[in-house]
Amino acid sequence: METILSPHSFCPLLKTRPLPLLQPKPSCGLRTICCNLKKQPSQSVKTLSLDKPAAWISNVHQGLAALAISLALNFSLPVLTGTAFASEFDVLNDGPPKESYVVDDAGVLSRVTRSDLKRLLTDLESRKGFHVNVVTVRKLTSKADAFEYADQILERWYPTIEEGNNKGILVLITSQKEGAVTGGPEFIKAVGDSVLDGIVSDNLPVLATDEKYNEAVYSSATRLVAAIDGLPDPGGPKAKDNKRESNFKTKEETEEKRGQFTLVVGGLLVIAFVVPMAQYYAYVSKK
Repeated sequence: METILSPHSFCPLLKTRPLPLLQPKPSCGLRTICCNLKKQPSQSVKTLSLDKPAAWISNVHQGLAALAISLALNFSLPVLTGTAFASEFDVLNDGPPKESYVVDDAGVLSRVTRSDLKRLLTDLESRKGFHVNVVTVRKLTSKADAFEYADQILERWYPTIEEGNNKGILVLITSQKEGAVTGGPEFIKAVGDSVLDGIVSDNLPVLATDEKYNEAVYSSATRLVAAIDGLPDPGGPKAKDNKRESNFKTKEETEEKRGQFTLVVGGLLVIAFVVPMAQYYAYVSKK
């Protein structure tokens, strides 16, 4: 195309009569068109080269976000499952604790209380050979009460008499404000019925009613250890006497008030009749 439309090739033919239509202007237009066609690919290449890193960075960000979400779900689901969906049946199926003596399914015991219970019950087992487990449950969805549930734990965790002979179970139901203590034959014999009844009637219900769950559990365990060691029973808290004083008057007080009221009313009636009559008599006598 350049050889056909080049102005140099038409110069010998157009010396006598130059034509305005065959001037170098069209060639310049062709050159500009060529230039424009050459520049367009370079711009598209530049835009593509600039878009590729941005797209790659956005893909990396999306991948990291998806990875973070998946990790958060994987770590949070076990925690939610262990806290929100736990029940008395989970305690039965999980078995006795391996490294401690406490199963705080209700989540009411502090770290200090759990540590104190572990130290107290570890010392008891090392000296006397009795193993006591403490279990807290928020509520019982089944029809069993605290005593039946404690027996279920003992039978499920220690199915034979040999295994459960020297084992004890202390149960606290926080929503029902009650608890129970059970164990094997040797454990019951070592503790005694009086201490067992005192824990069930004093320590657990009284302190649980005031939501003092840590004190309820630890004081009960202390009484068990003292009974097994043959020491005097430290006792438990007594229920507060919430008897309210009556606002009604007794019969004697009513009769006394009635006599006083009669005297007052009688005196007012006398005054109401006698005083006007006396005034009238004085007025008439003056005339």
